[in-house]
Amino acid sequence: MADLFAPMTMTHGPAMKNRFMLAPLTNLQSHPDGVLSDDEFNWLTKRAEGGFGLTMTCAAHVQAVGQGFPGQLGVFGDQHLEGLTRLATAIKAAGSVSALQMHHAGNRSPKDLVGQSVCPSDDPETGARGLSLGEVEQLVEDFVAAAVRSERAGFDGVEIHGAHGYILAQFLSPKLNRREDRYGGSVENRARIIFEIIDGVRARTNKDFQLGLRLSPERFDLKLAEIVEVAQSVLTDGRIDYLDMSLWDAFKEPVEEEFKGKSLMSYFTELKRGDVRLGVAGKITTPALASQLLDDGADYVLIGRAAILHHDFPKLARDAAFTPIALPVPAAHLVKEGLGPAFVTYMSTWPGFVEAA
Repeated sequence: MADLFAPMTMTHGPAMKNRFMLAPLTNLQSHPDGVLSDDEFNWLTKRAEGGFGLTMTCAAHVQAVGQGFPGQLGVFGDQHLEGLTRLATAIKAAGSVSALQMHHAGNRSPKDLVGQSVCPSDDPETGARGLSLGEVEQLVEDFVAAAVRSERAGFDGVEIHGAHGYILAQFLSPKLNRREDRYGGSVENRARIIFEIIDGVRARTNKDFQLGLRLSPERFDLKLAEIVEVAQSVLTDGRIDYLDMSLWDAFKEPVEEEFKGKSLMSYFTELKRGDVRLGVAGKITTPALASQLLDDGADYVLIGRAAILHHDFPKLARDAAFTPIALPVPAAHLVKEGLGPAFVTYMSTWPGFVEAA
């Protein structure tokens, strides 16, 4: 258990005081224009105060057309700076490393929020329009500009959201990405946009600014072998500080038959990672499970549902036998844990999470 509470240094920026990172969690709490709300501020700062080594925002969209859900935090304009500065300052004052996750939903943007959604190529299934070459280049620029804006706001770093079928994962998908320019075809070309964002962030932020990347290896028309290849390239490249693998279940085997027989996580922990830190997310609900994952090769863990249930999960995890409150929980428990009305309502849509009123 001691390893969970060992500090974790990174190549750039401050060290995490422990191995617990708050997972970036959709919460629907900010204003329609992407400006930070008091409810989202309270939810995040309460986790920082609760002992997380790094506190990460929800996915914050880098273009207005990239919005993925109502009440999403924005980082696409200077109108967001005041709220983001307030948030970054409070997270750091609580002794946690602060990170903003940069996001664009692509073809998963709801039409009622953005109108015409976009995708690497035309997508008849969702009606999303394929991006022109110039628009892809502008997308890279807007991710980089969002990182620069986050640094101005005082965040210690940003994470690039390349997972869960959102736009960067759509570029990685051989089904959705049928481009014939330098952003399509080979795995190297399909991953090019991610590396260009990494290069741009590194070139235009200070040397101590942290940079992470989130990938997911399954679902959304992704191939495990290709994501392993991209992950190894990112780790070998060494320009990011941490790679965050969202596995849905950190203890499962791969779904692809030819890769079964060992854990999905092991395909990534076995990679040479140099100085890049590797974390995993997915059904990590107790300190015992978190400790097991570190024993199995992860450097840190991302806590999601357990952090919703207990704002101070890292402090509670000092007890190796701790287990979260049993589900379903009363809505009043979530309010006590710092969730606002919109977040509580959202959690009520998760089967078996909140007691019926």
